[in-house]
Amino acid sequence: MPRLSAWFVRSALIHLTLGFTFGGLMLWNKGLPLHPALWRLLPAHIEFLLVGWTVQLALGVAFWILPRFYSSRGNTKPAWLAFFLINGGVWLAGMGAALGAPAPVILLGRVLEAGAALAFAIHAWPRVKPLSPEVKP
Repeated sequence: MPRLSAWFVRSALIHLTLGFTFGGLMLWNKGLPLHPALWRLLPAHIEFLLVGWTVQLALGVAFWILPRFYSSRGNTKPAWLAFFLINGGVWLAGMGAALGAPAPVILLGRVLEAGAALAFAIHAWPRVKPLSPEVKP
């Protein structure tokens, strides 16, 4: 497995653990009240599981599995940029909302996540090619 894929998957597993922990705390708080402020973890719980876990795992597997041409994955700088952007975006959008940060902080997190998608698309686009030329009738 390439190093970047390993970093994507490890980071996704960290987000999975944190997202499940936040969800477990909120569920516990629902049955046996601990502290009302625990409900503020809901945005982080959602963000960590939907984007931090699911999207990041998909990006890591895509980087690993997309075809390589000439034994190279091409320019990996946009993919590394996507890794840093998605993690920064998840933390800003998720924890920003949980900690009551102003709306521009959360918006910046979303912009970073969108930038991560764009950066990864820039990396992956040249790697997606047809197997053979189209047959014309």
